[in-house]
Amino acid sequence: MLARKTLLALGPALALLPGTVLAQTPAPVVIRIASAPDDDVTPVLWADKAGLFRQAGIEVDVARISSGTAVAAAVVGGAVDVGKSSMLAVIVAHARGVPLTVIAPGGLYTPESDDSGILVLKDSPIRSGADLDGKIISAAALNDFQWLAMNAWIDQHGGNSKRVKFIEQPSAQVASTLDAGRIDCGLIVNPAYTQAMKTGKYRNLGRQIDAISKRLMFSGWFATADFVARNPDAVRKFGEIMSRASAYVVTHHDETVPLLAAFTGIDPATIRTMSRAFYTPALDPALVQPLIDTAAKYGSIPANFAARDLFSPAAYRK
Repeated sequence: MLARKTLLALGPALALLPGTVLAQTPAPVVIRIASAPDDDVTPVLWADKAGLFRQAGIEVDVARISSGTAVAAAVVGGAVDVGKSSMLAVIVAHARGVPLTVIAPGGLYTPESDDSGILVLKDSPIRSGADLDGKIISAAALNDFQWLAMNAWIDQHGGNSKRVKFIEQPSAQVASTLDAGRIDCGLIVNPAYTQAMKTGKYRNLGRQIDAISKRLMFSGWFATADFVARNPDAVRKFGEIMSRASAYVVTHHDETVPLLAAFTGIDPATIRTMSRAFYTPALDPALVQPLIDTAAKYGSIPANFAARDLFSPAAYRK
């Protein structure tokens, strides 16, 4: 007993002696994460608050960046380690030889999704793609995911996408620009979509994403191949945590309202009334391939390729 007490007393001193080895808790792996301010980020916010990352030996720093394109640029430039954006940005990067690889799934578009649309005035004579010939349509950015979906929708509904004029317009300004007569219809997403439809002044012409697929993984979490090679265990754990967190938050919307409001700046009352995101349960090439096919058809990428090529071998698999 005396010997044990002596060793305990000497513990701090022994730690200073050369060659003395004491058990230490490994330092957490720090992952710098970035996302645009949208509902797809909610699983990461909740997982951080719930301590899931800390339990896995990971420390996260979640930053808000204005757009998915800017997020991808930050990941490529090394300013952040893991980012989330539209899958189209990752697809285009891959086609250009940029070494981005998907490590976890993101948002899932389904027939139940009601968070975006093709907005027209309620009394507009426009009823189909054929009625858009020569018309002006707004999109948040030319050549982005919603723009691509709209081109496909027009062509599938009797119109010709080459005969419309697209202009860039943020979702938040679509309703007022329609009111002023400067556009004929506009692509709009939440929260602006929910706010506009509640006024009763507008009509949703259709679901543009249906033209690509009725079930589509439209966003995802990605990193550079170099980051994955240096942190394969952390990458696998990140994917596992995202799977658990996504399953939880989709059935606990009220609990996540304050988290999303703080990150996005959207009013909590608006978040409570808008349609919330669904999430892809696992990386599935079938949920991405239609977007690659459509991107190739409309010239966003030079040639088609297999969706599986986008997924990191180190990613968590259910």
